[in-house]
Amino acid sequence: MATVSKSTASPSAFAVPNTQFRHLTRSADVGKSRERKRQHRLAKIAAVLAVVLTYMISRRTNGLPLWPGLPSLPEGAAPFVPGLLLVVLLGCTTIIPMLAAGKSPHVLYRPGDITTSFDDVVGIDGPKNEIIRSLNLFLAHQTFKDTMGGTPRRALLLEGPPGTGKTYMAKAMAKEAGVPFLFVSSSAFQSMFYGQTNRKIRSYFRELRAAARKEGGAIGFIEEIDAIAAARSGMRSKMVDTTNSTINRSGIAEGTAGIVNELLIQMQSFDEPTKSMRWKNKLIGAANSVLPAARQISTTPNGSANVLLLAATNRADDLDPALLRPGRFDRSIHFDAPSKVGRRAIIDYYLGRKSHASDLDDDARRQGLAGQTAGYTPVMIEHLFDEALMLAVRDDRNSMTYTDVQSAKMAVEIGLTNPVDYTAGEQNIIATHEAGHAVVTHIAGMHRSLEVLSIVKRRDSLGLLAHRDEEERFTQTRSELLSGIKIALGGMVAEDMFFGESGTGPSSDLVSATRTAAMMVGALGMSGSLVSFGAAQRGPLDGDLVASVLADERCRAQVETILLTTKNEVRDLLEEHRHLVEALRDALLTHHELIGAEISAVIELATARR
Repeated sequence: MATVSKSTASPSAFAVPNTQFRHLTRSADVGKSRERKRQHRLAKIAAVLAVVLTYMISRRTNGLPLWPGLPSLPEGAAPFVPGLLLVVLLGCTTIIPMLAAGKSPHVLYRPGDITTSFDDVVGIDGPKNEIIRSLNLFLAHQTFKDTMGGTPRRALLLEGPPGTGKTYMAKAMAKEAGVPFLFVSSSAFQSMFYGQTNRKIRSYFRELRAAARKEGGAIGFIEEIDAIAAARSGMRSKMVDTTNSTINRSGIAEGTAGIVNELLIQMQSFDEPTKSMRWKNKLIGAANSVLPAARQISTTPNGSANVLLLAATNRADDLDPALLRPGRFDRSIHFDAPSKVGRRAIIDYYLGRKSHASDLDDDARRQGLAGQTAGYTPVMIEHLFDEALMLAVRDDRNSMTYTDVQSAKMAVEIGLTNPVDYTAGEQNIIATHEAGHAVVTHIAGMHRSLEVLSIVKRRDSLGLLAHRDEEERFTQTRSELLSGIKIALGGMVAEDMFFGESGTGPSSDLVSATRTAAMMVGALGMSGSLVSFGAAQRGPLDGDLVASVLADERCRAQVETILLTTKNEVRDLLEEHRHLVEALRDALLTHHELIGAEISAVIELATARR
């Protein structure tokens, strides 16, 4: 990777061009500080060795042995030794656990202990770039503070859904920074003894400051910080429960509020002086008390520890607001599920490390996988490939294929296959139902591609059609919403056409179609009225809105009109393309499952034969 210019007052020293990490050189402030500390430690070791060497030379010069030997016991003391040892042992078993109860529960990782680097973080360029900028500020903190007059960031909050790379990014950050990484889970702070949680938090920050002063910098990471930093709401409205423990009306224990207070205090403690500095200043203060003003000795200023605290959470809204202000968590970085471009980068990364057949080297198939995995996090994509590898192992193969990945995807999303013996009539109905969905998607799907068509039972699904947008979309028009309703009703209409009635199969399709139509009427202004039922909802547009729309007589009639009109349009469409329904139905009855190009091949052959 490229190397940036040395730390200077120029803002370009902290820039991150082309989304690639740029290492600061050894002239960075952290490197300089680490080198000074190393030389200081060598000087201390040399001083101690000089004293020992002088002592040994002195004894040798006087004709004495180098080792003075163990002290001898006084006469008559031997019978008391076992009892004394027992007392010492009992004292240790009592005192040591009490001392250990307040010990910091962190795990210390050295840069060499971590194998994850920024090269391994792919698909999430937005958070990655911000992390890199923060890391560059951390490495050049003295320059940024003294030369440019800035205040270095002390803490970053990494928030977002599970599996989006928060912990992974923190490890990579520690690896690239080359400083100690103190990892701790918030649950490890918790203790059954009152006050011990606060004590562990103090110990953790003490260790963090000590590591930073020793190595020129240190990074701390608290996993799932919401477990110890929940908002202290309603503290004035307290009540006492049957166990006499004080709680507030929001359900947060008073002890929890004390833990949050401790955390807030410790996040302001990075400038706290060391014990040696306090003793030195105390002695200087004692001396100054008897010295005249003209001869006062200057005290040593408190040295700031170069600490960067990271914390991860899936529930940032639950955190206490005082934590989120500048000076505590200076920046909140949101990690979201990667975009299609990001998913493609993640797919390429993992396929470069996992055994796979040549069909997964095809660019179009990898691009298709990126489209099929919309909403997947990096962890979910890795898990998908691991599941595909397991399928390969079961078949005595040492590499996964595209078919394995598709089978694993259906197993993850829908469930494992559950082979059942359908009656001939039931199998025909299910195949016709799924064929109806597929034909409507093919004809009226508006830039949608067919991925999987199956009549294999999985969990609660007797059959399925998997389809996706050819290009990743974030908004939908009225026509696209109506297209989705058409696809949902395709199975029901196909059953009506071929059997004269529909069965219980379309129930979930009707739920989906009704919800979409209700949203169009009550929230999206697509039915002639601009009034949104969402204005009366406390939370996001969800099932409450649908219930409100259906409870309104006028709106319910509009929903019904959308569904009936769309159903008639679907009937006309399937009547015109009846031959495609029959072709896909017959193919499903023969093969039970069609994937990608197989679906297209059946449709093309049926179209050519007509």
